[in-house]
Amino acid sequence: MTATKQQNFTAPIIVMFALFFMIAFVTNLAGSMGVVVTNQFGASKALSQLGSLANFIAYACMGIPAGLILKRKGYKFTALAAVIIGFIGVGIQFISGYAESFFVYVLGAFVAGFSMCMLNIVVNPMLNTLGGGGNHGNQLIQWGGSCNSIGGTIAPFLVGWLVGGSIQDATVAKAAPVMIIAMVIFAIAFIVIARTDIPEPHMETAEEKAARLSGSIAKDKYSPLSFRHFILGAIAIFFYVGIEVGIPNTANVYFSGLEWVGPALTATFISGYWLCMLIGRLCGGAIGAKVSSRNMLLWTSAAAILFIIIAMFIPETAKIGAGDKAAPVSLIFLMLCGLCTSVMWGSIFNLSTEGLGKYTAAASGIFMTLVCGGGIIPFVQNLIADKAGSINSYWLLVACLAYLIFYAVAGSKNVNKDIPTE
Repeated sequence: MTATKQQNFTAPIIVMFALFFMIAFVTNLAGSMGVVVTNQFGASKALSQLGSLANFIAYACMGIPAGLILKRKGYKFTALAAVIIGFIGVGIQFISGYAESFFVYVLGAFVAGFSMCMLNIVVNPMLNTLGGGGNHGNQLIQWGGSCNSIGGTIAPFLVGWLVGGSIQDATVAKAAPVMIIAMVIFAIAFIVIARTDIPEPHMETAEEKAARLSGSIAKDKYSPLSFRHFILGAIAIFFYVGIEVGIPNTANVYFSGLEWVGPALTATFISGYWLCMLIGRLCGGAIGAKVSSRNMLLWTSAAAILFIIIAMFIPETAKIGAGDKAAPVSLIFLMLCGLCTSVMWGSIFNLSTEGLGKYTAAASGIFMTLVCGGGIIPFVQNLIADKAGSINSYWLLVACLAYLIFYAVAGSKNVNKDIPTE
């Protein structure tokens, strides 16, 4: 790709950065709203996670279909459809506060989840294409990942501070400005993408379409599921996303309900968790060429277990600071877990797709489906929280992290090297 063409793609590159931002912003909006629905709709801790559950279950429904849409209709069509669906989903959540309907809120989160899944499938390969592939394409993806972390940091901060210092003041209407911002960004993104010519190097050709419709394409007897290390890696992805989301979501609901902490202070530390993820990704990128994915996953999982156990066993009353500015020590350690979870996705993806060759693309679609763990694990965790307490519920995440250690040490070894992948 020439320098002139690269310049022509400045606008869509910026839009892809904005969409990367929106993926985390809207996803974390669903998690941050858990505090709101516990107050306005009287939801239990488990039900407070239904927004996140609906958002991530959409991945299970849309992961593979979105990959097919991308292949058959191309980047531009898929991105435009995702932006429209995202606008509608956030709009439904916006309406839920005024309709006083928890069902409408969950429906909006589910619709928004379809958009997030489609955008996840679009933005990575599109940025790589717009960057001309190679090092520059990878560089654009890394910048996009940074924008993703920024979006994840801002959403809980805005929701927490709009709600204020007391959970009794938490309503959807108070968080409405955040949703309006999201809808405006979606609208701008639609206009820019619609007016921009985007290359479609991976869209199926007329010949491929004809072969597909005629059924003349020979079926491969192998698939990504033929590889043991991929199957175990897919399970690891399911657990990982649940860990990443469960740590801040459960902490947000629990600490916001403590009178001496409240939503605003809690939101600051939850934003700090996502900021730690940004720092961790930048550090991971800097040392990624020197540290193996196996070691990176092993030691970050072990560190996360250590941080969580410390947070669990430190007395709830232990705090740093005085008066209104006092912060729970346990919440600080949960925030630091963001440094660990930041690099886990890339490590698991690299380990589980190593040696897959031509099956890598299909593996990516399966991965996107299993992102639903980000909704299921926090929901189960908060079911435990309702029965045994929020702090004790973190034992579930310790067990999930233990599985990641097993995967790094033994499960990631490719024992199916006899399968042809070219």
